[in-house]
Amino acid sequence: MQKSDKIFVAGHRGLVGSALIRKLKRDGFTSLVTRDRSQLDLMSEAGVDRLFAEEKPAIVIFAAARVGGIKANNDLPVEFLLENIQVQNNVIRAAHQAGVRKLLFLGSSCTYPKYAPQPIPEAALLTGPLEPTNEAYAIAKIAGIKLCQAYAREYRANFISAMPTNLYGPNDNFDLLSSHALPALLRKAHEAKKRGEREMLVWGSGRPRREFLHVDDLAAACLFLLEKYDSAEIINVGCGEDISIHELAELICEIVGFQGKLVWDATKPDGTPRKLLDVSKLHGLGWRHTIALREGIARTYEWFLQNAPQESSQPQ
Repeated sequence: MQKSDKIFVAGHRGLVGSALIRKLKRDGFTSLVTRDRSQLDLMSEAGVDRLFAEEKPAIVIFAAARVGGIKANNDLPVEFLLENIQVQNNVIRAAHQAGVRKLLFLGSSCTYPKYAPQPIPEAALLTGPLEPTNEAYAIAKIAGIKLCQAYAREYRANFISAMPTNLYGPNDNFDLLSSHALPALLRKAHEAKKRGEREMLVWGSGRPRREFLHVDDLAAACLFLLEKYDSAEIINVGCGEDISIHELAELICEIVGFQGKLVWDATKPDGTPRKLLDVSKLHGLGWRHTIALREGIARTYEWFLQNAPQESSQPQ
């Protein structure tokens, strides 16, 4: 890529999109195209077409999605399925019609089967049933991957798809009603400490294992792939290390300074038992993560203290 290439980041205000913008600016890219929701509704086919006609981007990074934790996915499957499919279809189709040189679509580790082999290789996609609590989101992401592959096969479009593991960092969603595990635990620990509570209730058994990648590492991996990777075959992006939710909760409490007891609500769902990506393909290309989990959580907590709303988002 050239520093002057016009790059459209779809979803630039989200967790991933904002990290991409930070990384692109740090690396000297000078022609970034962004639109917030007041300027462009990505669910509008006409609006998306107009953007591509006006801006004519050379590169597209698709980081726009309706996302959420177990509760949000469980409660709103229709919205997760329809909105994600419509937005990604609009952008991918318009990118092809506008002659975009390269597109990077961000999938998700949620697209892999619930009981995939561990660590999960790229070949595991579509080899078994999905985790029911995020099935709608996963199916939407699979549709996006397959659309990119279809454009690559039928039109030789250079549309690639990366499969990030669980992400966290600045601009994450810390709303306890819709957030993912790590930001939810961080906020819960912060509020429990602030109120001087002796116990902190945590969903599930604590036994599931998850892999976590700082979003700044993902942004770096995305730029690496745009430079080095041209295959339509999906590629995993992660750190290659996992941790149990119980261990994660203890680590977060230590970083936040909450010294109370963890109480586990086993009536709540655990989700997939384990989700660790096989990142040997990415490592083979020469990329590895640089932000350790403890350091990344500490940095995220500092950002939270400075930027996130401090009111509780659920009854205690």
